[in-house]
Amino acid sequence: MTTRTLRIAMNGITGRMGYRQHLVRSILPIRDAGGFTLEDGTRVQVEPVLVGRNEAKVSELARLHDVEHWTTDLDGAIADPTVDIVFDASMTSLRAATLKKAMGAGKHIFTEKPTAETLDEAVDLARIAKDAGVTAGVVHDKLYLPGLVKLRRLVDEGFFGRILSIRGEFGYWVFEGEHQDAQRPSWNYRKEDGGGMTTDMFCHWNYVLEGIIGSVRSVTARTATHIPTRWDEQGQPYPATADDASYGIFDLETPDGDPVVGQINSSWAVRVYRDELVEFQVDGTHGSAVAGLNKCVAQQRAHTPKPVWNPDLPVTESFRDQWLEVPANGDLDNGFKAQWEEFLRDVVAGREHRYGLLSAARGVQLAELGLKSSAERRTIDIPALEI
Repeated sequence: MTTRTLRIAMNGITGRMGYRQHLVRSILPIRDAGGFTLEDGTRVQVEPVLVGRNEAKVSELARLHDVEHWTTDLDGAIADPTVDIVFDASMTSLRAATLKKAMGAGKHIFTEKPTAETLDEAVDLARIAKDAGVTAGVVHDKLYLPGLVKLRRLVDEGFFGRILSIRGEFGYWVFEGEHQDAQRPSWNYRKEDGGGMTTDMFCHWNYVLEGIIGSVRSVTARTATHIPTRWDEQGQPYPATADDASYGIFDLETPDGDPVVGQINSSWAVRVYRDELVEFQVDGTHGSAVAGLNKCVAQQRAHTPKPVWNPDLPVTESFRDQWLEVPANGDLDNGFKAQWEEFLRDVVAGREHRYGLLSAARGVQLAELGLKSSAERRTIDIPALEI
């Protein structure tokens, strides 16, 4: 059996997402399982190289997880001829420069989002990847989550009939940091550091809407900074200069050309009264479904009850009990790990990854136009992107 080992320089590994999802729940399980086997019998193994600016934190993570190689020298890791892939989960404001340098060195890249702070820069990254001939992948984790995998299956099977609308609710209460520690880093709430709900989440919503429904044709958005003052990691107050909530309406078009209305509310200043932190409801002429991170429930047209509006009487029926759970009918692995494995297979095969830098650029475009829509109080059409 042929064995190939891919060395992966993992930058920003001390951050929440880089550590929890990409190292602990993706790369280390692949490593500890001895890799995975390709169709031709080749065994692919992974060897992480931890990269971060804080020497004490990086070295401790390496010791804790039995990782032999770590460094605080990002440029050195990129230049290392034994490194095959550069992964980036650092701050948004630093990402484009890292990706450009990595692709310039001939490295394959896998990266968190947004890929850049501006659309021009994001498109430039896609152009560089094409010219360099490297495999570039962008984290589209939500499309690999069990709930959305089931939702997409319903779409593919024609369960909904003609799709009419999709509605999303995302968010939770992020503590200000004064009396209880915030669950998110302080830079998330500073526009000058690349923070903001629209910048952070619209790049996700773009690929979710594309992956489930179809192309996003226009956006109407309203952003807000509901909590104007927060406290940083040192316990010091600071002004929140970025939006902590964004409310969007999207005109979509299915591959068949049917119009669909999308609506997604995103907020770090909302308390949760739903089954999961993010939920999407798709309604169609023949059925509806609601999907979260893991669970998906559906209701067919033939099983749809006939409620009657009467505000003078209490509700006697349980609407939630009228929906049926959609089975997985298969082994659905951790979404981040599933995409990592798909990306690594593409690297070995020397082919493009289906979620590349142009897809990421469309996410940056949606965020940029969403902010513009809010500032100008108008609907903005979204032009097609080309490289």
